[in-house]
Amino acid sequence: MFDGIKKFALDILFPISCLSCGAPDLWLCPACLKRIDLLSFQVCPYCEKAQTASGAICSRCKANFIAKNTPPFLDNMIVATSYNQANISRLVHAFKYSFVRDLGFPLSTVISQAIFDNHLPLPDFIIPVPLHPRRLRWRGFNQAEVLAQDLSENLSPGLPIPLLNQLVIRKKFTPPQMKIKNYSERKKNMQNSFCLADSCHPKKETLRNKKILLVDDISTTGSTLLECAKVLKSAGAGRIYAAVIARQEMK
Repeated sequence: MFDGIKKFALDILFPISCLSCGAPDLWLCPACLKRIDLLSFQVCPYCEKAQTASGAICSRCKANFIAKNTPPFLDNMIVATSYNQANISRLVHAFKYSFVRDLGFPLSTVISQAIFDNHLPLPDFIIPVPLHPRRLRWRGFNQAEVLAQDLSENLSPGLPIPLLNQLVIRKKFTPPQMKIKNYSERKKNMQNSFCLADSCHPKKETLRNKKILLVDDISTTGSTLLECAKVLKSAGAGRIYAAVIARQEMK
């Protein structure tokens, strides 16, 4: 009864309406969700220039890894849509900074369709990029985990994909990437920010040769995803691909 009264009061004080067209009752109405165009191409997750099938590593970056005798940590990266179209920037901002958690489902729908369109295999596990506990307390939820939870339930309807939301932890509190304008400083900001939780055993047996889907909301330099993938590959994971709503270009 109390929850019903609380919802009624909130609806009166803060009425919900579509952030794109203003239609009532939903933060993103079905019609506006359908108008979000998916990207028709993907690019290499490292150079971010060469167009590649399914966001795989381009031949030039592969050659660089071979020359250095170091394996890549991230095998594919899928960017679902453009940050600058169909009010995506406004939707993501409301999701993260206005705490509109209900936007998680429509935004995860955009990601899942991009994964299907790019013919990536279903993962063995889904892992959201974690927040540092300080930022999690401030926001109240991890937006990447909300997206990952919906993907876990809907990528393979009726057969939920295991969500490992406690496996990777953010051990270093860092300034938000969006506040750092320099590309190299953003990369430096994320170095050694993640590790596997000490309580997660047996780590390597769990991850060995498994396909992992890393999920986040926005990518700019890709440093956050690469650092997470580095930790997982070091623990024995097989193929790792990442999926985000959009890529925010450096200004």
